[in-house]
Amino acid sequence: MEYLGFFASIIIGISLGLIGGGGSILTIPILVYLFKVSPDQATSYSLFIVGLTALFGSYSHYKMGNLKLKSALYFAVPSVISILIIREVIFPQIASTLFSVASYTVSKDFLIMIIFSILMITAAISMIKKNQSEIKSVDTNYSQLSFIGFLVGIVTGFLGAGGGFLIIPALLFFANLPMKQAVGTSLLIITINSSIGFAGDLYIGTPINYSFLLSVSAMALIGMFIGSQLSKKMDGAKLKPLFGWFVLVMGFYIIAKEVLF
Repeated sequence: MEYLGFFASIIIGISLGLIGGGGSILTIPILVYLFKVSPDQATSYSLFIVGLTALFGSYSHYKMGNLKLKSALYFAVPSVISILIIREVIFPQIASTLFSVASYTVSKDFLIMIIFSILMITAAISMIKKNQSEIKSVDTNYSQLSFIGFLVGIVTGFLGAGGGFLIIPALLFFANLPMKQAVGTSLLIITINSSIGFAGDLYIGTPINYSFLLSVSAMALIGMFIGSQLSKKMDGAKLKPLFGWFVLVMGFYIIAKEVLF
């Protein structure tokens, strides 16, 4: 399972490098089901893996001229605020066991995986339905961009997901960016969000297995390099529907596994 997990980690990077999102939506299932990390711990590990991978990807896109710093900052600053609220204030207060019904117990880990699977299904439907590269906007709406940034921060804080599948549509709709620039700017935002979230976890004393974390991150970085190179030759927007079907299947698999097994 571990070898499969390391191979799957490469896909995280390829997805981030090629379409600017989707990598984080795979990280939690890979950590939980292939590496047997608890969902609670996986949210912290995911922040590090996705943040480090996105950092290298954003630098690659910076050299290609695909970063829009103003849009990134308007999005990232409110995201950071909501991330810190969730991870440092709310998340630690959630009990390991939420409630019991008859002989069935609903745990914090179960809640994380169910919410994550619902998010995966929602993101997958969005990827399948629209060719987002064709979405156009007249003006940059920074107030709405910041509000969506705050909402994405909640997702990042609670689930350890970078939120690229939410960030890219926001950049297309409200920042009026072309697809290539939306991908590059998304990676910078993911870097900021994930880094702050992980730093917050370190501050509250979350235990970290660094040798494992760096091994998985190395595989994801290899994938990021491959994805960044492919992005020069391929249109990531055309691959989104295919990736969306993959994420959709995984989302339903997680629900089935958590509820039935």
